[in-house]
Amino acid sequence: MTKNDGKYTPTIGLEIHAELKTKTKMFSNSKNDPNEEKPNININPVDVGHPGTLPTINKKAVEHVIRTGLSINGEIANFTEFDRKNYFYPDIPKGYQISQYKYPIVSGGNVGGVELTRIHLEEDTGTSKHFSTSFKAGDQGDFSLVDYNRAGIPLMELVTEPVIHSSKDAVDFAKNFQLLIRELGVSDANLEKGEMRVEANISISDTNELGTKVEIKNLNSFKAVERGIDFEIKRMLNLVEKGRESEIIQETRGWDENNEKTFSQRKKESSDDYRYFPEPDLPKMKLHEAFDLDAIKADLPELPWERKSRLIKEIGISEDAAHIFITNEIFSNLFNEVTKDPNPATQDGQQDKEFIKLASNYITSDLVALTNDGGSIPDAKSFKELIEMIQAGDISSRGAKDILAVLSKEESKQDVRKIAEEKGLIQQNDESALKEIVSKIIADNTTAVEEYKAGKEASLQFLIGQGMKETKGSANPQILKKLFEEGM
Repeated sequence: MTKNDGKYTPTIGLEIHAELKTKTKMFSNSKNDPNEEKPNININPVDVGHPGTLPTINKKAVEHVIRTGLSINGEIANFTEFDRKNYFYPDIPKGYQISQYKYPIVSGGNVGGVELTRIHLEEDTGTSKHFSTSFKAGDQGDFSLVDYNRAGIPLMELVTEPVIHSSKDAVDFAKNFQLLIRELGVSDANLEKGEMRVEANISISDTNELGTKVEIKNLNSFKAVERGIDFEIKRMLNLVEKGRESEIIQETRGWDENNEKTFSQRKKESSDDYRYFPEPDLPKMKLHEAFDLDAIKADLPELPWERKSRLIKEIGISEDAAHIFITNEIFSNLFNEVTKDPNPATQDGQQDKEFIKLASNYITSDLVALTNDGGSIPDAKSFKELIEMIQAGDISSRGAKDILAVLSKEESKQDVRKIAEEKGLIQQNDESALKEIVSKIIADNTTAVEEYKAGKEASLQFLIGQGMKETKGSANPQILKKLFEEGM
């Protein structure tokens, strides 16, 4: 490779580990509880590989991987097996990890336009915790303790093809996969809890061949994924520019969050280093015989990107709003609850799209802003009543915002109409009562009337404003507009 002339292309492949939601661990009846705070509570002799113990396969975990594979149009293997991956580390109590090597459960598939290599199933490791007795700044600790609560939890690993070329695309993929497995109900995928971990394999090249691959391990936030990849690409390019390409070696690097840079951890192992061989204590599996794949596929929910497309194309809400409803569970639940049976329905019995769009607008603009300021999510029934009153013209947009501010201060169900009445926000819709006011305003503002007749639309808005002022904001502006147009 020559010095960087702007032609080098970064190539990125991702490995994503996600802990699966099951009652027990992958190969034992120990409790699978990611929220357990006391160390070494959820362990038994099988988890730590005591002599004479035998593992058994958690069928639900296998089903979760099949479910994920079917959702991304992957190929579900008929024959599959587990293998022993041999390596030593303090948080590997058995001295090996039960994983899958030659025969993964899922091959291929696609998420957000990114092709996948495989999805396989394995057991998670324990966790090491480092402590210091010196309390010096930057001290990494004088001793370590190991917590085996996590050891043996079912862990699904996804591997992409090396087809990603930017940190942004890598983050977008990871977010899409997180949305997917949450929607499928197979994993909570909280990065901050370690339930989902991202590893990036990065190389740069000015040819069609891939360059030397460097892996960044255990990136535990989307920000870390983006910054870690960007740093590593820049580090590699700088070495090439200085003629030090030989210093780019196949290795595993960690991410230093405080200093925002990667650091060398160890030389990257190859598959030979792990001495894979079939797990002798577990049976081979014929998945097409053990599971009804058609039934699992038929039971799949509407996937996030399918819902986003439907909301945009069929309902007509904005892309930004649709994105909120597939990424924010709280707002999505409120939207689904409020719009599942909108009232009134259209004459053909279909959902009232105008009602749905109103609900969407008030959630994604006003309610998002209120919650960002510390407000709470209102009761779904109260929020639905608010949208119905807006659509019926009983309250104005300004009045709706005032009422929503009240609703967001209390989590309990409230009487929206009562709030509107107490605050004098009910709009006057009685045309006969408003005609007298309109007639008086027309008589008192002859100049504005003549300007409107001459084609000045702003004059009509002025007259409507006078009507709103006269009624202290209680008049329905649409009715005022209609009456002014008829009266001039």
